[in-house]
Amino acid sequence: MHQIDVRAATSDHRLLSVGSVLHLARDNDVIWGTGVNGKIQDIHYVFRTLDVRAVRGPLTHEFLSRRGIEAPAIFGDPVLLLPIVMPELVSWSQVKQYSLTVVPNFNDFSGYEPASTLLDPRSPVDVCLRRIAQSEFIVGSSLHAIVVAESLGIPARLISSSVEDPFKYEDYYLGTGRPNAETALTIEEAIRMGGERGPVLDADRLLGAFPFDLWRVP
Repeated sequence: MHQIDVRAATSDHRLLSVGSVLHLARDNDVIWGTGVNGKIQDIHYVFRTLDVRAVRGPLTHEFLSRRGIEAPAIFGDPVLLLPIVMPELVSWSQVKQYSLTVVPNFNDFSGYEPASTLLDPRSPVDVCLRRIAQSEFIVGSSLHAIVVAESLGIPARLISSSVEDPFKYEDYYLGTGRPNAETALTIEEAIRMGGERGPVLDADRLLGAFPFDLWRVP
């Protein structure tokens, strides 16, 4: 795998990647795996030209096409590549300590009752990653809790968010070959439904689209 020296950038172009942060893009920014945030009004997407290498899913692809911005049909949330970047997660996932972990989106967190199964999504990243890796089943409205779990082959079921727009969730599932993904309304329903079918991803293609050219790679 290529090693990147973050101090060796070949240009001042910004890279936007994980998360629903496309509305933060400016002209000539590089896009790899990010997506549209359905809660953000169109007026806040002020860019006219972007260097798009990959997007989270086909809904973001369509959004850009309507604005006359070319984008390859390379889909996937880069967090699905996490086991490549952090192989220790694979080791952690071999030792299960939790049968169930519930991870709400941080905007939903206050609406959940405290419980031993509940993971505060505002916890340190390493705490969140270890807990998810060591769980047998993940449910909740945190998109990236679902993505982390699925990157490790852990069954996961999305619970409908009371505050988040469904766009990003639909974009993710469509981008990973699951147009009929189902969302639970409650924890209990999620448990009954079990995990969603796993993602379909061409990891080599997504990784190959990474803009290594933005750095001097040895």
